[in-house]
Amino acid sequence: MRIIRFINDQNTPTLGAITDEDKVYRLPYRCFLELVEESKKRQKSPLELIHPILSKGEPLNRNVTELSLLVPIEAKEVWASGVTYMRSKEARNYEATGGKLDADTFYDKVYDADRPEIFFKSTVDRTIGTDEPVYLRSDSDWQIPEPELGLVLDSDGSILAYTVGNDMSCRDIEGENPLYLPQAKIWKNSCAIGPSIRLAETVKDPYEFEINCRIYRNENLVFEDSAKVSQLKRKLKELTDYLMKDNVVFPGTVLLTGTCIVPPNEFTLNDGDRVEIEIPGIGLLRNPVKSQVESQTIVS
Repeated sequence: MRIIRFINDQNTPTLGAITDEDKVYRLPYRCFLELVEESKKRQKSPLELIHPILSKGEPLNRNVTELSLLVPIEAKEVWASGVTYMRSKEARNYEATGGKLDADTFYDKVYDADRPEIFFKSTVDRTIGTDEPVYLRSDSDWQIPEPELGLVLDSDGSILAYTVGNDMSCRDIEGENPLYLPQAKIWKNSCAIGPSIRLAETVKDPYEFEINCRIYRNENLVFEDSAKVSQLKRKLKELTDYLMKDNVVFPGTVLLTGTCIVPPNEFTLNDGDRVEIEIPGIGLLRNPVKSQVESQTIVS
């Protein structure tokens, strides 16, 4: 069962459920956290609340591609994990050493350490959904998307749902100095999630998810790769446990779990590109790429 947020006929946000047959049903909630709170009050799972609604209701006469989708979960905070895959460690080492891959770096230590790397990524005002533009940072010449599985967490760290995430990254800024990590990771429209969230109770094994990434330039495919979440070195609970340590985790917090897909070292995103990240069973997150000049024009 997948959950979406969309603009209804009254031009207001509403929650929807997508069945395995791709039928869309309207749910009587404005957001996912309302559904979660209702499930706690009634001591039922979200799926147990949704099933009677679907059995009594009628699906919309439009499919999901015809709806105006919003960010599926308005996460007050988005956190991210780093160096959780071997491919990510190799890429970070390349950035830090200028291509001398035989040199040990702090990224090797992070990869092998008991403590994972977890960093703050985004707020609700910086996070966008599918079909919204991700922006390029104006002081970076080497930027890439980072396709990731996202965990939607409750305040106790339990996994409520899964989503697709794009942790935009500036490889040159991070490679110059690890203390620049916040600037390499956080800026306007640098985080995208969606298009839906998949209820955790409907997922038998999240490590079986496959992450696919495609980048288009002038409608030509210029990069494509895929990876399994099973390649993740860390366990998902290990990441959530460390995020919870002495921390306040808000209901609906999203934790991105790291990337195993990295474009070639000579590649950087350009204005006008399109990034597509797909996890079958969750959905296709699609975002055009815009420069800061264009973004400022759009905002004004």
